[in-house]
Amino acid sequence: MTRVVLDIDTQLYRMLKTAAEAHRISLEEECRRRLEGQEQRSPYLLALVAELRADDEQRRARVG
Repeated sequence: MTRVVLDIDTQLYRMLKTAAEAHRISLEEECRRRLEGQEQRSPYLLALVAELRADDEQRRARVG
């Protein structure tokens, strides 16, 4: 199993997690929502989305 460690701003992560829960969507979907909107493109969000996608692809590959 591959372990992924992200170095992100704790306050940003909490804000995104809270917003995702409020919108009843996943953390990845919240990041995408913000990136697709008029929000400023944050390098933190871009990195987080990339890591979430990679993790999801690995999980799907293991499940088959």
